[in-house]
Amino acid sequence: RGAYVHTITLSQEQAALAQARIDEAGFADRVHIELRDYRDVEGQYDAIVSVEMIEAVGEKYWATYFDTVSKHLKPGGRFGLQAITMPHDRMLASRHAYTWISKYIFPGGLIPSLDAIAHHASDMQIVDRHSLGLEYAHTLKLWRERFDQNQAAIRALGFDATFDKMWQFYLAYSEAGFRARHLDVWQLGLQKAS
Repeated sequence: RGAYVHTITLSQEQAALAQARIDEAGFADRVHIELRDYRDVEGQYDAIVSVEMIEAVGEKYWATYFDTVSKHLKPGGRFGLQAITMPHDRMLASRHAYTWISKYIFPGGLIPSLDAIAHHASDMQIVDRHSLGLEYAHTLKLWRERFDQNQAAIRALGFDATFDKMWQFYLAYSEAGFRARHLDVWQLGLQKAS
């Protein structure tokens, strides 16, 4: 589409892999990758995209997250947000629980509800939405199957039976959550006021 892209991450490994893929695709002149915290970004953008990051931000930082997006979005600009969500009543009931997931997988994180997202989105309105929950359940099933099929390679990397059981449990637990509709994945289009 001719866009210039500025992408950020805190992961050196993710940045290196993305840069290799960008170079291979021939877009090095149009995409700039930077190791930077989202709160330290500068400039204004026509559009911003965030894919499954809000869950790791933590509830006490949601206002900062959305205020930062809004601050860097031009008037009338669009914000594409992909987020794992749960129903609002379940989010409220579980937000202070210390679960296996919060201990081993996402310490400090919280899966938001659509209500929480709409509430914290400050001067942005949700103008488009698409649920991917059942597709995500299928994706988790495929990940678990591929994990099983690659046990020899995983062991060769030094991962033990405890890691194997934890990963199997996480993938199956998550798949069940999406199939039961306790969890969902939404692609949301938000727009900043003009």
